[in-house]
Amino acid sequence: MTKSAGQKPNLPDIALQPETLMVHGGALRSQFMETSEALFLTQGYVYNSPEEAEERFKSEAGGFIYSRYANPTLAMFESRMCLVEGAEAARATASGMAAISGAMLSFLKAGDHVVAARALFGSCLYIVQDLLPKYGIASTIVDGRDIDAWKKAVRPNTKAFFFETPSNPCLDLVDIRAVSDIAHDAGALVVVDNVFATPCHQSPLKHGADIVAYSTTKHIDGQGRCLGGVVLGSEKFIKETFHTFYKHTGIGMSPFNAWVMLKGLETLKLRVDAQAANAARVADALAALNDQGVTRVIYPGRADHPQADLARRQMTGGSTLVAFEIAGGKAGAFRFLNALGIVKLSNNLGDAKSLITHPATTTHQRLKPDDRAALGISDGLVRLSVGLESADDLVADLRQAIKAAAA
Repeated sequence: MTKSAGQKPNLPDIALQPETLMVHGGALRSQFMETSEALFLTQGYVYNSPEEAEERFKSEAGGFIYSRYANPTLAMFESRMCLVEGAEAARATASGMAAISGAMLSFLKAGDHVVAARALFGSCLYIVQDLLPKYGIASTIVDGRDIDAWKKAVRPNTKAFFFETPSNPCLDLVDIRAVSDIAHDAGALVVVDNVFATPCHQSPLKHGADIVAYSTTKHIDGQGRCLGGVVLGSEKFIKETFHTFYKHTGIGMSPFNAWVMLKGLETLKLRVDAQAANAARVADALAALNDQGVTRVIYPGRADHPQADLARRQMTGGSTLVAFEIAGGKAGAFRFLNALGIVKLSNNLGDAKSLITHPATTTHQRLKPDDRAALGISDGLVRLSVGLESADDLVADLRQAIKAAAA
């Protein structure tokens, strides 16, 4: 980790709100004093002397060495994410899965054991169930909602707990504080994928988690442009454990993508709050159709969510995602999806555009039918990422598609 010689913004010495930090936090200005953050498209850096180069490589002096290690544009994005998340340090990665796999592999070793919630994104399940065992790291999958299941899964060699909350795609919640207490009693680190909640509506570190990971591809970019990820945690973990893995495996984010993410952060709170408000409207409208082709609606912001009390305790918003089930199984779901006009078919989420996918045949298609059923992923289930369109227009589009599916 390095420091930049650029000028930092002169922010007031007060506790700034997230909206302000997302616009100004972590900025470094060059000698040109640009308004917008500078994009540093460079591989390497010039030293004034061999003595200075030696000092930088020995971490005895500030400054950048190589953009695989660190870059001024990435440093600004990482600093801003730390301020927003309440983390001591962060590293930006090439994708969300680079963040998840790197966070885990950087500190786990052969002989260790991981406990993970079964409600995970398909690629995350691959990391836990297929990749880690190849390196001698065992795993146990539990129902993340069941606190006793986490306790019973602990072994003497348990080193990590891993979960998403809310989960993909059925929006199950995990009690971050309760599970973190169990992990810490066992000497394990807690890794949380916070993508669905976003840093606007949930702060895992404040509830006891040790490491937070994001796919910045989702809400932080929020406009379907770039891939990215970020890992946040203590300065000790990021600098002494993760950074060495990061710089030697080449999983870093590109400077251009980091610049796009900085621009995305400026409007993140506005977008996420508006999308969540739209999602709440959509969820209520869908629930009113429970006898007209919609058989189940799942949204953490509704009182009928099975874990509504937990959602109120650890989330400040209901999420931008809604899951619901269409009558008629796969055929009914496909008729519904084919009838949509405004809402677009895509497995991405967190975009300004409303996007919808059929998890059983896309994000979770590699799971066996029984495993999907255990997660609540029926053939009629769809996952809707609500965007910034008019809520009235979205509801109208969904209603006409539901009607078409039932015809």
